[in-house]
Amino acid sequence: MSHIPVLQKEVIKYLDPKPNEDFIDCTIGEAGHTTAILEKNTPKGKVLGIDWDSEKIKNLKEKKEKERLILICDSFINLEEIVKKEKFSFVSGILFDLGFSSWDLEESKRGFSFLKEELLDMRYNIQNPLTAEKILNFWSKLEIERVLREYGEEQFSKKIAEKIIDFRRIKPIETTSQLVEIIKKTVPFQYQHKKIHPATKTFQALRITVNNELNNIEEALPQAVKILAPGGRLVVISFHSLEDRIVKNFYRSCASKKLNILTKKPIKPQEEEIKINPRARSAKLRAAIKI
Repeated sequence: MSHIPVLQKEVIKYLDPKPNEDFIDCTIGEAGHTTAILEKNTPKGKVLGIDWDSEKIKNLKEKKEKERLILICDSFINLEEIVKKEKFSFVSGILFDLGFSSWDLEESKRGFSFLKEELLDMRYNIQNPLTAEKILNFWSKLEIERVLREYGEEQFSKKIAEKIIDFRRIKPIETTSQLVEIIKKTVPFQYQHKKIHPATKTFQALRITVNNELNNIEEALPQAVKILAPGGRLVVISFHSLEDRIVKNFYRSCASKKLNILTKKPIKPQEEEIKINPRARSAKLRAAIKI
């Protein structure tokens, strides 16, 4: 499946790229948004594209034009450091698309999808020593319950954590199908036939924990504001309430001192976009401009 960039028109509207301006895509992925930016900031505008996943960076280096695209394999938590190293100054806009891509689900073979039989890895960066499998097999019941409750907002977190402990006493939990089976045996029958798959929240919680996602966002947003030139724009697309809350609270804390908020309420995808790309349904875009 090819990657469809979420809220593409809206990203371009709020970033408003003009000829020769420079931008940063902190989560370049498969470069959907970056490609659209590069079309607008010709002839000399550049994009600094960052991704934690070395495979994605490698794929882009093989496919994309080199001249106006600078590719860096790193986490956006090191944004200031990256910008300094690359001497990338006077930045007109910064984008964070916090969703994981089609490539992660369909091709990475790292256990992001509960619909595929894969090992429970869930790392964006394969140098990271922590995997989902380690959490499930070695963390305590209370730690697993906390992760599912806080990062998955899973109402059956206690029961699922108990069932995980029971299962791993017999054999290690190593694959996505084992984890899905545990969840299905735990949640009430009526929850197994709702719109959202019963494993969604558990998989989300594990992915967030493995990659330290929420902390990374909290650390990176102040760096982004610092880096932006006056009048530069910050656009963030989040995909669940925990991320959106961090972005909303950060914008509010900077309002009238450092940022003018451009989106009173988050921008959501239109019905037509959701039909073409069902994964876009939970996306929320918030934009601000540096004073």
